[in-house]
Amino acid sequence: MFSHEPRCHYRRNPLGEVICQLRFPEILAISVNPPVNFQEAIRDDYPQFLRKEENPAPKITGAPGHLTLENAPVTVNYQFASRDGVWRVNLTSRFISLSCSRYDCWEDFAQKLDKPLAAFIRIYKPAYFERIGLRYLNFFSRSALELEDVPFSQLFSPCYLGPLGEEDVVPSTVTRCGVDAELAIRGGCRAKIHAGPGLLRQGGKEDKEVKFIFDQDLFMAGQVNISLTTGALNTLHVQADSIFRGAITSALHEAMEPVE
Repeated sequence: MFSHEPRCHYRRNPLGEVICQLRFPEILAISVNPPVNFQEAIRDDYPQFLRKEENPAPKITGAPGHLTLENAPVTVNYQFASRDGVWRVNLTSRFISLSCSRYDCWEDFAQKLDKPLAAFIRIYKPAYFERIGLRYLNFFSRSALELEDVPFSQLFSPCYLGPLGEEDVVPSTVTRCGVDAELAIRGGCRAKIHAGPGLLRQGGKEDKEVKFIFDQDLFMAGQVNISLTTGALNTLHVQADSIFRGAITSALHEAMEPVE
């Protein structure tokens, strides 16, 4: 499941989105007052602004026979985006996140995170982080990789294939097939992984090509000291790379055109 192969970049990168989210004990000042100082600190890089109010689903409370619906408080989500919309910072009273839809390398992503994270820590002074997460959403297109006639069983490790890994199963007969796992991994991390074929929606339309989705959500939970944030993120990145390389075969590795 894990690979010890050296890290490499790919010319044909399958990443659709990368998200880093850091959760903290609720800071009421963010929900009560607009984050004016925070915006000024990052506005050069993230000039686009959007304020959204999110209504969580009601909670069911009470004992059987006396159940009631309890409305959860509205969450105000402030979004700051780059000029091209590729990079987005989201801030709520419980988390700050950075996401991008065009990922080149970890060093570039970490550098983009530095300014908004430093501004957040300086302005709001969180006591600690309750959860530090790093999520990689990979969408493998066989047509884009010139592998149209190659079955998924030759591209991915058997542990992520489910019935598709069986020789007597015809892939075209499989309507739905997904593997979901959550496990503790090295470095004090945990990983939630989803793998399997699926159809994506792009621009409001469903893509007709069945792609293989490999979704890694790695995180550290507990009271993580603010000073340990950089180290925690680097650990998550290293573990994500090891899992990714362990999930793909040499045939898929070569098709993505690695740059050592």
